Amino acid sequence: MMILYRLVRLIETHSDALAASLLNRVHNSRATPAYINVPPEELKERVAEIYRHLGEWIMYKNEVELEKRYRTIGAQRAKQNVPFSQLAWAIILTKDNLWAFLKTESIADRPLEILGELEILQLLDHFFDRAIYYAGLGYEKELADQAFEARGFARVA
Repeated sequence: MMILYRLVRLIETHSDALAASLLNRVHNSRATPAYINVPPEELKERVAEIYRHLGEWIMYKNEVELEKRYRTIGAQRAKQNVPFSQLAWAIILTKDNLWAFLKTESIADRPLEILGELEILQLLDHFFDRAIYYAGLGYEKELADQAFEARGFARVA
């Protein structure tokens, strides 16, 4: 558990640098051209917030907060005309960015620490799988609400 805590603290401490790195990855990726519709500061702040609070979900399994956060992100990207495939790719880039950081900052040199790193990688994978799912739900709800509004109906709460 100590290695998990140390890695989470490392991620949270470097959240702003990780966010800046991800912003660069998203804007330089040929797979995310519609992210030109997302203000860079909004994206950077949203990602820094995710990295800062990653430990809450990983260590305490805060599924409700994870769902709320990513449904909101999904809805926002739908409003900004970012195709879902690009949203999913940006989340994958978020995970890849984090893994690249952890590789450079690896602190494992004993078998027990290596097992701890494997555990956190599994937890991170689980986190990002759910992030994509909940972002998809938020995205779909926003599109459905927009379709209803286009027909003259009010949004569904």
